[in-house]
Amino acid sequence: MSVAFSLHPLQEYITQQTDPVCAYYYDLDYLSQRIQWISENLPDKVNFYYAIKANSDQPVLETLSPYIHGFEVASLGEIHKARQADSHRPIAFGGPGKTRVELQGALDAGVELYHIESVLQLDRLNELAAKAGQKVKVLLRVNPRFELPDATLQMAGKATQFGIDQAQIPEVLASLASYPQLECVGFHFHAISNNLDADSHLLLVKTYIEVARGWQQSHGLNMELLNIGGGIGINYQDSDQQFAWQHYCQELNKLIQEADIAFSLAMECGRFVSATCGCYVAEVTDIKSNHDQYFAVLRGGNHQFRLPSSWQHNHPFQVISVDHWPWSYPRPGILGEKITLCGELCTPKDVLASRVEIEQLNVGDLILFEQTGAYGWHISHHNFLSHAHPDRIYHSNSQLLFIKEDASC
Repeated sequence: MSVAFSLHPLQEYITQQTDPVCAYYYDLDYLSQRIQWISENLPDKVNFYYAIKANSDQPVLETLSPYIHGFEVASLGEIHKARQADSHRPIAFGGPGKTRVELQGALDAGVELYHIESVLQLDRLNELAAKAGQKVKVLLRVNPRFELPDATLQMAGKATQFGIDQAQIPEVLASLASYPQLECVGFHFHAISNNLDADSHLLLVKTYIEVARGWQQSHGLNMELLNIGGGIGINYQDSDQQFAWQHYCQELNKLIQEADIAFSLAMECGRFVSATCGCYVAEVTDIKSNHDQYFAVLRGGNHQFRLPSSWQHNHPFQVISVDHWPWSYPRPGILGEKITLCGELCTPKDVLASRVEIEQLNVGDLILFEQTGAYGWHISHHNFLSHAHPDRIYHSNSQLLFIKEDASC
């Protein structure tokens, strides 16, 4: 495996460091090329939102903004970040826990679309919109009861906190007249995460369209939009076998034409957009053996990169060998052994790859974890043990931008 962009700027940064290396590196030029490729293949009838929960750093949002329809957010903080990146891009506000404070903040920020996840959210938003003298557009998020394809995570299609039970949707649709400040313009389905199979995803979208069109006809709904969610994945274990995006877009276009739908579709992808634009590099600070197994301790861990322990997988990596060893004492290392790559936290759960075979590894070498541009830094418990935060480095147009934080931030 290898990253999709040049590591030369990162290597220059590494040679300048005196403390143990620990950093995220994002190639914004590559990210710009990727989002253009994603957008160029999409059917005209699809609005593409970037789900900023995957990576909400301002340089990332500003790079993506020219090529997307809008931002999908799940908190008031994300609304502010999206508006700061581009004050004109539409925002779709999702999430199961919208409070009155967040909904009021969204109204104040002029959020264009709300994904409604409960009757209480309808009540709250309608009352607040009335006080603000606004009429706002909403989609009803559906927790479906039909079969879903396999994926790493399943947010719906079973008993979860997400969306409105499919069986309850007709009752909610019948009550819409009692919400005069809300204009229901369609439905929102986002049931799975990290699906790698394009054909099963197309079948899922076909089902979404059929179910939504049934409600549209039975309730006379003026339907403008069907949000088919995200859920398109990244193959972390085999970088050569990725989601067939071009095939998916071609077949999606055929599906749209055959279904002869009058409404638009929306997508909200995060991981698929930004995962491959970043890597996480951490220095090996110790190598030891315990109970006949080898362990490498890194300057870093799942307080900075939580995805491997969250998904219980061995994250893809490569070793960057470092020849320099200035100390008088011996340099620990291994040759042709299986070793577990651990972080610096005081918990045995801090594992980024378990019992992986490495040809050679020494203390002072670097481990570069690939495809960490999404759900890396942004889902991690940064301040556990108050270790120093990693540098975050962005490469764009031959320039490097640094974000440096300490653990008190």
